[in-house]
Amino acid sequence: MHYTYLLKLNDDEYYSGSTSDIKSRIKAHQNGQNLSTKNKRPVKLVWCCAFKTKKLAENFEQYLKSSSGFAFRNKHLI
Repeated sequence: MHYTYLLKLNDDEYYSGSTSDIKSRIKAHQNGQNLSTKNKRPVKLVWCCAFKTKKLAENFEQYLKSSSGFAFRNKHLI
């Protein structure tokens, strides 16, 4: 399985990502091992979805980073 996820950062912004190992990825964010979220800890997992393929997970991550994806996120996911 592959996952797309949303984190809420300590500055009230959101970070979207995708991974095949959600537990270790969230732990890496919490431990400051991701440059994008290192200075915005602690992070909180607010949404996660499983996909059958890596491509589907990455495509949905890219959608969430688009302007229409922001609107979808704000209306349906958070």
